[in-house]
Amino acid sequence: MMTTNEDQWISTDARTQKLVIRFWVKGFPKQFFISTGLKDTKRNREIVRSKRDAIANDIALERFDSTLASYQFKTKSSSSEVVQPENNTILLGELWEKFKGFQSTQLAETTILGKYTAIGSIISKIPTQSLEDAPEIRDWLLKHYSHFTAYETLAYFSRCCQWSSESKLIMNNPFAKIKIPKPKRRSDVEEEFRAFTLEQRDLIIEAFEQHPAYNHYTTLIKFLFWTGCRHGEAFALTWPDLNEDCSRIRISKSCNSYMINKGTKNGKRRVFPCKQGTKIQELLLSIKPKIPAPNQLIFTSKTGCPMRTHTLFHVWNKQTTSYGVKSGVVLDLANRGDIPYLNGYATRHTFATWAIASGYTPDKVAYWIGDNVNTVLKYYCHPAVSSVECPDF
Repeated sequence: MMTTNEDQWISTDARTQKLVIRFWVKGFPKQFFISTGLKDTKRNREIVRSKRDAIANDIALERFDSTLASYQFKTKSSSSEVVQPENNTILLGELWEKFKGFQSTQLAETTILGKYTAIGSIISKIPTQSLEDAPEIRDWLLKHYSHFTAYETLAYFSRCCQWSSESKLIMNNPFAKIKIPKPKRRSDVEEEFRAFTLEQRDLIIEAFEQHPAYNHYTTLIKFLFWTGCRHGEAFALTWPDLNEDCSRIRISKSCNSYMINKGTKNGKRRVFPCKQGTKIQELLLSIKPKIPAPNQLIFTSKTGCPMRTHTLFHVWNKQTTSYGVKSGVVLDLANRGDIPYLNGYATRHTFATWAIASGYTPDKVAYWIGDNVNTVLKYYCHPAVSSVECPDF
């Protein structure tokens, strides 16, 4: 039977044709081996996966039995009485750290550093972490956070405690019946998917060019508007990702707020084509070093550091300094009534919307921006914008 990703650690012994589990554990010099005595069938693989998952749980919880005695496949279950843990012997913060450790073996590092760390920060602020106070914890979340944040955080608490119950750390999930009504869809949700007109796009670019503090970021703003590239993908681009004449841009990675390089959002690699003499090709040629250093980033901050999401947010939206809050370029234009305010991701929506309005098919646009056709049709077609007269795109 073919081994898949879900069968990690599981293989078939070439001699006995029985399923076995082989794995390494950090801190132990040897590979661990467990013979299951089971033939390689679909049902038996499900059984072995359950045992494998139990071992992974114990490793994450730092209670791994290196003797392997508790992981052997037995024909009869133990007759000893199972002692159920009590919910009042462990606090929510402790459970969350164990859950986070387990999830770190399943999820991307960026998710753990982002969402899971943020939830841990919220837990540290809650006056009580006793699981017996689940209703009070819910009420505290609603009082101190938005409805959506409270709803989402409580859902994470429930998932954490459900896993803890299944892992026999606690008796039951105290948040199973503690609910917060699901937030209603925001009435302004459509605003998140609007695009700028081409005149507004060019006004923003001109404002960046003329800005005394933020003109350094003009090249990046142009690139985002002219390619529809995701911000993290642009931040991760290096000169080796471009061919010699900058007519081909290979997009295969992304950089997040924690400066961690990873694959693109959907794992797809693509090549963005630039015709000879196009604005984007000439832009890249104009800033290309004569001899780029290996892995030299194309876009950096004003101080030469790698670009981060919050840096772009500051120059686009606003920046808090010791002298107060200073409007970013786009927010300043919006405050003056020159353009509507849209967030930074409108660069992507603007490119996709006007590419389609200029006659390019959704499948081509989907390839260029690294998305699928359904998403392009659902989110990147804006009739209110594209119905106006279309100038030279």
